[in-house]
Amino acid sequence: MTKKCVYFTEKYYKYTTLRVRGKMMVMEKLKVNPAKVHGRYVYHAVKRLFDIIASAIGLILLSPLFLFLIIKIRHEDGGPAFYSQERIGKDEKPFKMWKFRSMVVNADQMIDQLEDQNEIEGAMFKIKDDPRITKIGHTIRKYSLDELPQLWNVLIGDMSLVGPRPPLPSEVEEYTDYDKQRLLVMPGCTGLWQVTKRNEADFDEMVWLDIVYINHSGILEDLKLIIKTIGVVIHPNGAY
Repeated sequence: MTKKCVYFTEKYYKYTTLRVRGKMMVMEKLKVNPAKVHGRYVYHAVKRLFDIIASAIGLILLSPLFLFLIIKIRHEDGGPAFYSQERIGKDEKPFKMWKFRSMVVNADQMIDQLEDQNEIEGAMFKIKDDPRITKIGHTIRKYSLDELPQLWNVLIGDMSLVGPRPPLPSEVEEYTDYDKQRLLVMPGCTGLWQVTKRNEADFDEMVWLDIVYINHSGILEDLKLIIKTIGVVIHPNGAY
């Protein structure tokens, strides 16, 4: 068995992992700093104001792209352009999250048939060459365009631009108390693991990076992650 320590350091973001038989394993578990969740009224007020302004501007400026994608998606198979799904937000409260539909209409009913092909360990479901993805779906997922309707979720207060990605109810059912720490804050459209590991991260790494983000969250940090996300959209780093 070979063991190799790998260090990822980005200013104050620092995580150490252990490579065992090709698998990245987090060496130590983290605990969310309560001071980063409770209080911080100025930070949360500024963050919410920025979310409202940025999402409203984004929806307006991107409306021509929205119209183009709606036409392309509907033209391919005649199905709806938008797809909504129940997700779990802050403090385990459910909400309806919106996306551009990138899969066949009955994709949710096919999950049980594909369960044995899941490529991510833990409470997540991901297949790199998912047979449910449509032709236009491959393109919009590669550049994360399918996530754009979540600007509406941000505008109405279900989500923030930056934060842990909201999980499915079925995924949360498998969460440990440690995993549930990522549900202590508002879910986001992007976050630390999306601009670093993205789909290369397993579930444990995702939870670890979300806790790292929560413990170092701040206005400047959020802005940096948004800027990095724009770079990832232009130069995709493994989305599927």
